[in-house]
Amino acid sequence: MLHFRFNPNFLAWGIAFAFSVPAAAGDWPQWRGPKRDGISTETGLLKTWPSKGPPLAWKANGLGPGYSSVAVVQGRIFTMGDGADSSSVRALDLNGKPLWTAKLGKPGGGDGYPGPRGTPTIDGELVFAIGQYGDLVCVEAATGKEHWRKNLEKDFGGRMMSGWGYSESPLVDGDKLVCTPGGAKGTIVALNKTTGETIWRSKEFTDTAAYASLISSDLGGKHQYIQLTGASVAGVAAENGQLLWKAQRRGSTAVIATPIAWENYVYVTSSYGIGCNLFKVTVAGSEFKAEEVYENKVMANHHGGVVSVGNHVYGYSGDKAWICQEFKTGKMVWEEKGKLGKGSLVYADGHLYLRSEGGKGTVALVEATPSGYKEKGRFDQPGRSDKNSWPHPVIADGKLYLRDQDLLLCFDVKQK
Repeated sequence: MLHFRFNPNFLAWGIAFAFSVPAAAGDWPQWRGPKRDGISTETGLLKTWPSKGPPLAWKANGLGPGYSSVAVVQGRIFTMGDGADSSSVRALDLNGKPLWTAKLGKPGGGDGYPGPRGTPTIDGELVFAIGQYGDLVCVEAATGKEHWRKNLEKDFGGRMMSGWGYSESPLVDGDKLVCTPGGAKGTIVALNKTTGETIWRSKEFTDTAAYASLISSDLGGKHQYIQLTGASVAGVAAENGQLLWKAQRRGSTAVIATPIAWENYVYVTSSYGIGCNLFKVTVAGSEFKAEEVYENKVMANHHGGVVSVGNHVYGYSGDKAWICQEFKTGKMVWEEKGKLGKGSLVYADGHLYLRSEGGKGTVALVEATPSGYKEKGRFDQPGRSDKNSWPHPVIADGKLYLRDQDLLLCFDVKQK
């Protein structure tokens, strides 16, 4: 446990806010949804599925190789994929028709997994995206016209914990675009979102970058950015990047899952034999501190993510099972080993949408309840590629979106 001081004049007490991305009801403007927690606030969705699954509304091809999920906002769909000469940001209409393509960076991926990994972030009429080689671009949502670009390695001395390429989805917060180059000059950087000019670097927080996307929170009444690396989990002040608190927390090989902040707690998890941790973050006077509540291996999530619903966390643990875990105690509530393979998930209208990464890419609708694994329908993904279906599912405006390499599928999950 480490303690850090901040200037109390910068305290921002009041009503907490999560993100400044303007999203209409039903929009999904960034990675893991409006609040980056994998939770949709939509209601009126199907409580059970027909035997063959929900109806397929449409499918679109031509997105190119990659593992990007989708953002859906203002009547447009945004994603990324490799082309012959470059990786690209792509926009489609709500019927899957291509609208524009904007260059991101070079294609490929010497790690054997070609294509972009992150998801574009939409803020009003601007789109922000990070490619696998650290190319960061800002383009117009309507046309794809480039406003500015940076490279996390060349411009910021970025450094990663291992060699699978940048996978972060950038965060927009007020006038800032925030992301994680990693390295000795500062783990996190905040840029002016309209110009790309540097506002600050987190000079006291210098871990190499992992693969997680940072989040925003108002823990202790202080607006801050929270990020998980291979060495620690930390919170830095939103206005100047000052380190508020930091807890040592070893990761291994690849640390990927997005942290969860709830009340005054921060929950993190990673795989490769590590597990999960809960930290309680408090402030007394001018001093923040982070105390570990628990550390265990109940949840060792690889990259499918976890969601927190009430006092329970749901997700896939290691190569073992789908898990329900008590958030504040870390205790196992239930596990289901045999019905669905390892994968990703989102939450909407009382249910978890689970997507298996391998085999037939099976998708299951499961009630989000601590009383057990209660499946309400399933289907095998049509048009499966020969790659793992790693992009997380998305729920937006009554539709379920599944990206699988070159293909995007849209299913109607709204009650009629």
